[in-house]
Amino acid sequence: MSDQLFADEPVHAARPHPIHLVVTDDLVRSRLTVFFRLLLAIPLAVWLMLWWFAAFVAVVAAWFVGIFTGRVPGGLHEFMAAFVRYSTHVSAYLLLAANPFPSFTGAPGYPVDLEIAGPAKQSRVMIFFRGILAIPAYIVSSILSNVAQLVAIAVWFYALFTGRQNKGMEELLCYCIRYQAQTLGYYFLLTQRYPSFSED
Repeated sequence: MSDQLFADEPVHAARPHPIHLVVTDDLVRSRLTVFFRLLLAIPLAVWLMLWWFAAFVAVVAAWFVGIFTGRVPGGLHEFMAAFVRYSTHVSAYLLLAANPFPSFTGAPGYPVDLEIAGPAKQSRVMIFFRGILAIPAYIVSSILSNVAQLVAIAVWFYALFTGRQNKGMEELLCYCIRYQAQTLGYYFLLTQRYPSFSED
């Protein structure tokens, strides 16, 4: 009975996380865009902030609907998924985990991208307390964000001299980006699955 209260769908340890990072980056970097990366990212950051306000309104609406129905409506899920995907693209570009300038739509196909599963049944109790439940994940995500920023500084120098990204540093950056995306997706009610420290 208590299991039904907190989880309406079975959890299998081997099942991939509903928010999965897909990396197709070729490690090649443009020295010119690397050098000016912070300036180039300004329009992306401005649009991200504007989109954030709309996404926050959407998640509040999804929260109320989810409490009564146990499911986020498809339209709201798609809108918030696009925002989380765009946020991931911006992070990857800013942290030098990817090279091309991302689109402003959050459309799939970026070299560091997200696959986000469609809406699924969720526990109403877990939806109600989602903001509280997400706090530990946000703490970890904040720590990983600081790690990623330090790594990005090293990558900036490395890419300026070599014109390439270091594979090990990229993997560490993508690890941080993936956890942050899963945390944001969890908070935005895209999944009931908690952010994961592993790929699955």
